[in-house]
Amino acid sequence: MDLDLMRELSVKTDSKIVLLVLDGLGGLPMQPGGQTELEAANTPNLDSLAAASDLGLSHPVAAGVSPGSGPGHLGLFGYDPLHFIVGRGVLSALGVGFDLGERDLAARINFATLDDSGKISDRRAGRIPSEKGEELVALLNEKIQLDDAEVTITHEKEYRAVAVFNADGLSGGLSDTDPQRVGLEPLPVEPADDSAKKSAAIANEFVKKANEILENEHPANTVLLRGFGMYPALPSFEDAYKLRAAAIASYPMYKGLARLAGMDLLQEGAGIAGEFETLKNSWDDHDFFFVHVKPTDAAGEDGDFERKASVIEEVDGLLPQLLELAPDALAITGDHATPARMKSHSWHGVPFLLHSDYTLPTSSAFGERACAGGSLGSFPAEEIMGLLMGHSLKLNRYGA
Repeated sequence: MDLDLMRELSVKTDSKIVLLVLDGLGGLPMQPGGQTELEAANTPNLDSLAAASDLGLSHPVAAGVSPGSGPGHLGLFGYDPLHFIVGRGVLSALGVGFDLGERDLAARINFATLDDSGKISDRRAGRIPSEKGEELVALLNEKIQLDDAEVTITHEKEYRAVAVFNADGLSGGLSDTDPQRVGLEPLPVEPADDSAKKSAAIANEFVKKANEILENEHPANTVLLRGFGMYPALPSFEDAYKLRAAAIASYPMYKGLARLAGMDLLQEGAGIAGEFETLKNSWDDHDFFFVHVKPTDAAGEDGDFERKASVIEEVDGLLPQLLELAPDALAITGDHATPARMKSHSWHGVPFLLHSDYTLPTSSAFGERACAGGSLGSFPAEEIMGLLMGHSLKLNRYGA
């Protein structure tokens, strides 16, 4: 999508937009010919809404490319994820409230498990609880001293944390230590070019010292570093779309994405129901709401088909509360697919539903197959914001 075009055509109005993102919504059947998680879930409210909505399948990055959550959400927000490159560490740092400066290099940490042979047996350390994660972060902050940089480690949630390195001459052009698969050894941090050699040396020193400190901890006896990055400049929602935008999300990384886009962060309540309650209570204060539901993705990554379907059913049960607010344009989708069958993000199309007074319904159900035959067809995710702006009558006509 052309952000300059949005900036030229967008107008302030009183209409309201909601973008409801079920993280990792897209799925696959566990057996050939079966149903996906979304198709198997009992979703009378979503199906009823689909019968009055446009449907399609969005693609976050490119054909065959499995996106991370960062690129997936950047596309949803209308930013070309191949143009706006944002390190996962930056999003995590912003999400926990860290004010990144020009000398700061951020990296996402996963606490993980190494087996006796030095190979990764669990990339998430058994999803240790947040209390344990906070304890390990405190231990690292107390004991790690680096030769050429200061480092601040902040707990994010459960097995996740973020490290921010501060020194002159740092660069985000670094490779991850996470090989993205179990049964492999962690990778060394490699510089993309000579300007990143200092940063690579600092990151590798950090990993070495962290491993020494965590050696007797179990299951979290190592750290994996991902998504190195420096603070990027991103056009704001206010500038591009003339929207008073707000985000409701429980995980820090998604708060970081929203903060980077210039959205206000609203204090979410407990669980998915709490997020919907926050939406209701804040309805008069903003005209765009990004609402993020994380547990669909976690269930998919765990390979738990039934739990993922159950989360979708929970959202379906809460949907009437959202519809009572009568948003002028409502999109329900995901940032990527996370099929339980694959236990990972995938390249498959993401179900997309768009409801407004100006839709062309084609189906009576919300699912991958229904969306594949919907009026919107298959399209890039970065076009979603344009669709929402148009359906809420927030765009002037282009040309004479």
